[in-house]
Amino acid sequence: MSISQSEPAAARREGITFRSGTDDCAAWHYRGSNGACVVMAGGGGVTKEPGTDRFAARFHAAGYSVLAFDYRHLGESGGTPRQVVRIPEQLADWEAALERAASLPGVAPGKLAGWGHSLTAGHLLRLAARPGSRDRLAAVIAQAPLADGAAIAPNALRHETFSVRARFPLIALRDVLRGLAGREPLVVPLAGPRGAVAMLTTPDAIDCDRALNPGNAYPQWQQTIAARSVIPTGLYRPGSTASRIRCPLLAVISTSDQTCLPGQALKAARRAPRGEVVQVDGTHYAAFLDQ
Repeated sequence: MSISQSEPAAARREGITFRSGTDDCAAWHYRGSNGACVVMAGGGGVTKEPGTDRFAARFHAAGYSVLAFDYRHLGESGGTPRQVVRIPEQLADWEAALERAASLPGVAPGKLAGWGHSLTAGHLLRLAARPGSRDRLAAVIAQAPLADGAAIAPNALRHETFSVRARFPLIALRDVLRGLAGREPLVVPLAGPRGAVAMLTTPDAIDCDRALNPGNAYPQWQQTIAARSVIPTGLYRPGSTASRIRCPLLAVISTSDQTCLPGQALKAARRAPRGEVVQVDGTHYAAFLDQ
């Protein structure tokens, strides 16, 4: 399955901001016609344009309003230091985004859906299980979700060389100390080949750039992440609360996903009382690529 960006849809969007914590989050607002709104964000370290444009255009063409936003510390949103992923803050950004979406013109009460890929899909599993957030969410689409970082971390380590496994914790610790000293983050690439010092070196991680940034369509996207952000992500287990999800959940799972292993996502989706699974042939970025 491949979805290309629609120029008319992009032309009809407007930039807006909303407050989260002490910073502003930047977002694109596509005004729809059916009263429902899909709130979206990119995956780990991915900004709103490469992470959502293709799908936002499709939802908008079907009549939905869309609010696609950048997390704090990334893209056009505020927050320092830059290129840092803090899971509690990103969950708070989602709360703020849902509140802003509910106030958009043409959006009816109780008609908010969440869409996300990879880490963001994991956030939606967690949010949809929270008593406050789940009251806002009418539906969730979790695409190639990170459901259990602790369970998939051994697989990620298997695709790293011994040298990287030995060095990366020291690099992350060094970055933590830089943060405590108020210095700029020590960043690593989001993806790289085996042997590289990167967030991901799984075999399908190398598809990241061509899947999300074909032809360098988004040259402003910094494909890096602070080293301090990587280890907490590997310990994140948002699928553990899936049994408390009350809204309809559509889990779009890539059958050969080597980054967010499909088995963990399937378990989470099957625990959700109203979970439905669609399996897509291909690897982690299958929905962004021609397979």
